[in-house]
This record gives sequence, structure tokens and C-alpha cells, in this order.
Amino acid sequence: MNQHVRGETRRARRHIGSAKLPAAHPRQWEWPTLALLAAVLGVLVLGVTAFSEVFLPLGICVTALALVLHSSLTHEVLHGHPFPSRIASEALAWVQPGLFVPYLRFRDLHLAHHQDARLTDPYDDPESNYLEPAVWARLPAWRKRLLDVNNTLAGRLLVGPLIGQAAFLRDDWRAIRAGDRQSLRGWVLHLPGVAVVVGLVVLSPMPLWAYLLACYLALSILRIRTFLEHRAHVRASGRTVIIEDRGLLAFLFLNNNLHVVHHMHPRVPWYRLPALYHANRQRYITRNHGYVYRSYRQIFGLYFWRRKDEVAHPLWQD
Repeated sequence: MNQHVRGETRRARRHIGSAKLPAAHPRQWEWPTLALLAAVLGVLVLGVTAFSEVFLPLGICVTALALVLHSSLTHEVLHGHPFPSRIASEALAWVQPGLFVPYLRFRDLHLAHHQDARLTDPYDDPESNYLEPAVWARLPAWRKRLLDVNNTLAGRLLVGPLIGQAAFLRDDWRAIRAGDRQSLRGWVLHLPGVAVVVGLVVLSPMPLWAYLLACYLALSILRIRTFLEHRAHVRASGRTVIIEDRGLLAFLFLNNNLHVVHHMHPRVPWYRLPALYHANRQRYITRNHGYVYRSYRQIFGLYFWRRKDEVAHPLWQD
């Protein structure tokens, strides 16, 4: 399988249709992103204060949704938005109210994931949910069952954050013990922000356990986006999904449901992705070999209780 993946010629990303693509960094401030960030931070404050005072479950839900949007905006930051200066942009994301993922680790792992020729590779793609078949065969039965459950949408929502966070912490701890200074730096710079957020929550009407629950709910919602973003396919161009949804989830994910568009043009800001896609819809569908869903509702209907695929990478089979 590796020869197929690594030997495939990667087509140059090019101008498509009449849409004008931006330069590597925005030439001026991107006000839609800045305005949305300000609104999200305001809603987050309301979630842990006013809404929690009125009705705690409402506060938890509002806080979780704000954290999802904040994570999506952090994804914008690591791709070079909203300022021409990377330092200025990254300053916006240094404190992560979602607590569990340091910005630098998110940035480094996600940019490594954007090597399209490596997508779904159990070793080289940091965001792959596949395992090498030989590794899968050695797992105890209980772990196989757990990972099978995790490959349903219901399982991804319930236990996906736990499985993902445990694997993330395990891998980073191993890297740090092996002398990876970048991983260590990411966590060292992250922890002061965690302390600040936790301190502010302790002073708010929302109990700390409720805030942690909101963080977990946010991770669960984000698992809807990543559930089938990528599939095993012999061609790199066929591995990235299009979900033609324009509802609440598409907004929370800042149009990353049009994922092949994002992978082809990672510098395009979130608010330009729908127009770019709809101006060139058939070309994107042809490029990703028809890996298209109409909506998240369709995905829930297909995969809520059913596995989307095997955990063992199907193209790595002997």
C-alpha cells in the first residue's frame, strides 16, 4: 500500500474557476473572523455566568457550542488567519479555553496531517483512525471491541474524546520522554492558560465539573466533523470528503464540511469556502471520486449505530 500512496504524483493546487484565491497570508485583517472570535468569547463568558445562573444545563450547552466554534477558529489561526502576521494571529489562540489540546500541538500535528499523500496512513497521518493490520491483530479483544464501537458515530460521540485524548497524551508523553523539545514546549506554554481559565471558572457561577463536561461535549461535537473526513482510497485525491450541509453543524465547523476544498486551498478563509465550492462543484466531486454526502442528517442515519469501516487499514492488507 505504501508504494501506491507515496508513489502517487500529487497534482499542483491551482486556481479553479473564477474564484480568486488569497496569498499565503491575508494582506489585511480579516474582519469576519475577528468579529466571530469576539462574539464567541462573549458567548463563552455568558455561558459560564448568566446562562449558568439561570439554568445550569443551558449554561453547559451554550459553553460547549462556544468551545466548538473557538476550536474551529483556532483551526483558522493555524492556517494563517486573520492577520498578515503569523505571530499576531497565533497570539489569539495561545489560551485554549477547551483546555485539553495545546495550540502548538494542534498546529504541528494538523499541518503534518495536511500532507495529502499521507492521509489515513496509520503512522504518518497524525489524525488517522486506522491501525496497521498487524497491530490490530495483536490487540486484546476488549480493545478491538472498543475501537469498533468508536467507528460508529454513536461511539465517536460517547467515547471518542476519551480514546482520542488518551492516545494523544500517550504519544506526547513518549515523545517528551524521548527528548522532543517541541512537544514539551507546546505543553509548557499551554499550562499557564489552563490555570487562567480554570481560575476564572472557579470564580464564576458555573461549577468546575460542569465546565469540564462542556469541554467534553465540545470534543464530542467536533468528532462529528472528523468522523468521516477521510477514507482509505488508493488515490490521495479520493480520500477527503464533501458534506453539502449548510446548517448549524456546518457553521460550527466553519464550513470544513467542504473538506476537500479546504485541503486543496488551506489558506482560503472559512467564509469563502462555500462560494468557491459551489462555483466549481462538479470539479471538486470529480477530484475526490464522488466521496460526497448530502448532509450530516444523512450521515447520522447511515452510521449512528453502524461502523463506517474497519479499524485495520483496508489498503494495508497482505
